[in-house]
Amino acid sequence: MDALVAEDVSRRYDETVALDGVSLSVDEGEVFALVGPNGAGKTTLVRALTGTTDAKGSVAVFGQPPETVDRERIGLLPQDFTPAERLTARELVEYYGGLYDDTRGTDAVLADVGMDEDADTYYENLSGGQQRRTCVATALVNDPDLLVLDEPTTGIDPAGRRALWRLLETLAAGGTTIFLTTHYMEEAERLADRVGLLADGQLVAVDSPGALVETHGGESLLRIEGDIGDGVAEQLAYPAEVTARGLTVRNVPPEAIGGVVETLSAAGVTYESLTWTEPDLEDVYLELTGQAVTASGDSLGDGEDSLAAGGEVSP
Repeated sequence: MDALVAEDVSRRYDETVALDGVSLSVDEGEVFALVGPNGAGKTTLVRALTGTTDAKGSVAVFGQPPETVDRERIGLLPQDFTPAERLTARELVEYYGGLYDDTRGTDAVLADVGMDEDADTYYENLSGGQQRRTCVATALVNDPDLLVLDEPTTGIDPAGRRALWRLLETLAAGGTTIFLTTHYMEEAERLADRVGLLADGQLVAVDSPGALVETHGGESLLRIEGDIGDGVAEQLAYPAEVTARGLTVRNVPPEAIGGVVETLSAAGVTYESLTWTEPDLEDVYLELTGQAVTASGDSLGDGEDSLAAGGEVSP
């Protein structure tokens, strides 16, 4: 059975089209990542899939309308979630655990998200990354079959982000279905079995990360900077062209870089630098939409305290 099915889902806010005929399905046990920049429609789709906003089209969760499915089976972390600030991390997890009949132990959940040592700190005194990890814990406390995470690692420092990735990988290996939104391409490539690329409310492509890159990502490039003569390009086994800055060689696999270097040395070429790059999901998104996903300055190294709290929505 599919865990999630959306068919021709559309949503407008006055004159703004947030979703424009989105259709997708997520298998049970699958990790599905929805990728797009802010404003692409990711959060609106999450709300439509979980029944927290009205939308045209049809949505089913475990074969039922999202409003009627057993809430014990779903864990939801909205992007904008501001719990009571005068409760400790432990108290918050216990509170949300109290909304369900059957839950995991609070201490175990806090340990999973790396909050066991700060469990008795008031939420308002936690850093942005610690707050976000506590929010993730509230979505895990009922041990859901389907975990829906809207930008789960926003505001978390790189070490904390990778620790959360490992937790999600463990949950997925245990059979939990995970639907997450992100604008971190590394996150999508590492975690997702399939990736959906959302742009301006439309789903422009869905496939595994590898297949998307292979089909739409373009060529790998080996760039060699230096004063290089025109005849050198003809001596290489790969397509190459001499530019004003040096030499660009296309579609060189990593294991063949040494051979290119040997050819250059045999030709008496000296160079200043050598850089090899391969296409990734960012290149795919740019190719298909003409837009960049990651905003300028928004990278894996974002400071932990960069999280901005939004409006209150309960998981």
